[in-house]
Amino acid sequence: MKYTKHFGDKFPGLKVGTFLIGAAVMLGSCQENKDTVTIEVKNPAAVAKSAATVEIPVKKLQSLIEKYGTEKLVVTDSEGGTLLNQWVDLDGDQTMDQWLFQVDLEAGASGQYTVRPLKEGEVQPSSKQQTFSRFVPERTDDYTWENDRVAFRTYGPDAQRRIEQNEPGGTLSSGMDCWLKRVDYPIIDKWYKENEENVGAYHVDTGEGYDPYHVGSSRGIGGIGIWENDSLYTSRNFVDYKRIAVGPIRTIFELTYAPWEVNGKMVSETKRISLDLGSNLTHFESTVKSDAPVPNVTIGITLHQKEGEVSINDEAGIYRYWEPMDNSELGLGVVVDPAKVTASKDHRVDYRDGSQLLVMAKPAEGKVSYYAGFGWKKSGQFANAAEWDAYLEDFAKGLEKPLEVSVK
Repeated sequence: MKYTKHFGDKFPGLKVGTFLIGAAVMLGSCQENKDTVTIEVKNPAAVAKSAATVEIPVKKLQSLIEKYGTEKLVVTDSEGGTLLNQWVDLDGDQTMDQWLFQVDLEAGASGQYTVRPLKEGEVQPSSKQQTFSRFVPERTDDYTWENDRVAFRTYGPDAQRRIEQNEPGGTLSSGMDCWLKRVDYPIIDKWYKENEENVGAYHVDTGEGYDPYHVGSSRGIGGIGIWENDSLYTSRNFVDYKRIAVGPIRTIFELTYAPWEVNGKMVSETKRISLDLGSNLTHFESTVKSDAPVPNVTIGITLHQKEGEVSINDEAGIYRYWEPMDNSELGLGVVVDPAKVTASKDHRVDYRDGSQLLVMAKPAEGKVSYYAGFGWKKSGQFANAAEWDAYLEDFAKGLEKPLEVSVK
């Protein structure tokens, strides 16, 4: 199984990321004039962590970077095998801030890894499995992201303008759409190209998967709103984006939303989104600003035609919907720090796109952090609701105890 990480104040060691569990990097430094650095990683959780992302601050590797440069460094496991890795510039200053690689560790197990320069004739490892995201101007102005297991998209300002001006091709929504994949290689560019040649092509499954998921004005899977006086107030489409990282292990980007009115006050949002290789859940960190307190930032899962099964676990912070989807089934899920949850609601109404599983959360310093995603039965990843539930439960348990990482 694969999982993901992060949680805020309750779990202070966690970082932005994916299963996997964010890594709390312990103090330690590499000695000068050393050509190797040892990294010890322990999984303190009661569940195994597969494709768990380890984050190493650049300062821990500074002496090796100064001597060899980032592109000449490789990380190996205890058997000497080289591991896929990725450097990330988080603030856009053209200087790398962290180094990522992934590990597989059983519950309670530890592993030792070595950072060293590439040998003569040696090359960095690569994989057909990648994370990816981009703005898509050729399909109005979607923003789309994916890894080896799942894909998502949401909608930009020109899609909104088209609706408002009664032009074709528009979408008015700040909800999150699911693209159902059943291959582990990237499909975003391919599906958009096919759709340019034959409009609607990505709504037909020819073997790689397709987009049957309806969002409309709902939250889709993981969109937010503000719940007040028995009403959900939502923004319109994003107005700006910033791609921060794309690579074999993690993609990161930000979406900005114009202020919207919430029961007499104005609210704005910036959403940082990341997705790691091997995870079915995207990490969302929403920063919400207002001229008045906003206690009920609300995460949603659309219930579509209300034909599925809702499961609410406030104690664990797990919220799930398992529903029929064409001739298959789809599991949706949200995982959030239960200490931040103020309420949840199986909200059902008679009008289109209004029935949703809603999770109300209290912002910490204006931010709400959570994970949302899906598992499609036809992908072969999950056979039934019980397997999807087990994935979400292990994911949540993993978040409670992040990887413990020391650099020596």
